[in-house]
Amino acid sequence: MRILIVEDEAGIAEFLSRALESEGFSTEVAPDGEAGERLALAGDFDLLMLDLMLPGRSGLEVLGSIRTQRPELPVIVITALGQKHDVIEGLNRGADDYITKPFDLDELLARVRAQLRRPSQRDPTRLVAGDIELDLQSREVSRAGTDIHLSTREFELLVYLMRHPNQVLSREQILSAVWGYDFDPGTNVLSVYINYLRRKLDLEDSPAPIETVRSAGFRLVAPRD
Repeated sequence: MRILIVEDEAGIAEFLSRALESEGFSTEVAPDGEAGERLALAGDFDLLMLDLMLPGRSGLEVLGSIRTQRPELPVIVITALGQKHDVIEGLNRGADDYITKPFDLDELLARVRAQLRRPSQRDPTRLVAGDIELDLQSREVSRAGTDIHLSTREFELLVYLMRHPNQVLSREQILSAVWGYDFDPGTNVLSVYINYLRRKLDLEDSPAPIETVRSAGFRLVAPRD
């Protein structure tokens, strides 16, 4: 498996490269957005790790080009803690996942392997998980053909869950991705919004497919292909 790392901080790029190569992956590094975009479009890569803050051409610009020309290429966005807006914008523009600096090596490798196991998402603006369909551009959501009207935060929460179907996501992961702040461990804001989302996705003959996994987090259950 070949992985392209687009990262302008040499130390971080070297850490990522060594960590991935120690697990048997082949890596190539691009130090700026222009070089990264060129390599991603021309090279035979299985995964792109993309920093958002890049010289020459921003990560979001590179992501837009990739999603237009290589929509099947999995993209993991690299972001600094606290860059909430950038994380949400990246996910909305078609990034498959994100990881924050500084990296936890085990989490990094798990996220890479998860993306490489996933079937390609051919349409970068549309997510499907079971009978739930979501359009990232129009922000329309439906379940089993029934339109679902969501608030902005509910929509962002559902996007994140749908990008990780059948995966247990911790409260910390979800809060960081959707709310993007260091939170009070006692806060119940996530539980409140999970309940909002469940009520709206609940159908008369089919409950919302969002499971609470005790002491672990939440999971969106979707039939596997």
